[in-house]
Amino acid sequence: MTVLLVVAKAPVAGAVKTRLCPPVTPAQAARIAAAALRDTLDAVRATPGVTPVLAWSGRLAEAEAEDADALTAALAGWSVLNQRGVGLGDRLANAYAEVAAAYPGQPVVQIGMDTPQVTPARLAAAVAGLRAADAVLGRAHDGGWWSLGLRDPRHARVLRDVSMSTPNTGHDTWAALTGHGLRTAPLPVLRDVDEWPDALAVAVEVPEGRFARQVAAVRLTLLPEGRR
Repeated sequence: MTVLLVVAKAPVAGAVKTRLCPPVTPAQAARIAAAALRDTLDAVRATPGVTPVLAWSGRLAEAEAEDADALTAALAGWSVLNQRGVGLGDRLANAYAEVAAAYPGQPVVQIGMDTPQVTPARLAAAVAGLRAADAVLGRAHDGGWWSLGLRDPRHARVLRDVSMSTPNTGHDTWAALTGHGLRTAPLPVLRDVDEWPDALAVAVEVPEGRFARQVAAVRLTLLPEGRR
């Protein structure tokens, strides 16, 4: 069994997807984030043979009531832990360490909430990749990465020394993994949803999802009144 670890923030206005603003409002950005997270949770739940775990930051109670209720229901049966640490690399390493302690001997594949286009097939392929490699890394178009899988999750300690959220994060993470002697295999490159053009592009990839519907609803509000 492999642990599928989702690292996410509570979809609270002003705290998530702030790079979408402008043109969207903080409240709209939070609704988009909630939709992205729910699509991601669905993909994880539909992936066979995995144990779902969420590493959570923020307070879900501060999200819009409808989103909070829907996410609470979607997380039924999940193990949920609080993110801890200073900086993203530290929080990720700590989350891996907690999972390693709770599920000894199990590999871990970690994703975030920025790739709502992820599918059960893509996640299953990442899990399968750890049968032949010590690590798998899915880079993002912006230079970061969207997924990291480790056969031994304790190796995530290397993330503490990687600068996150830079154009070189993917390259530096790969170098950190291979520099510690880990046989590392690539996953497909995906687009993270960071800015509004990213949201529009990803929505086209998954037109039937909640994310795409929420992006379409927000896009409608941005059109001149005569074109709505």
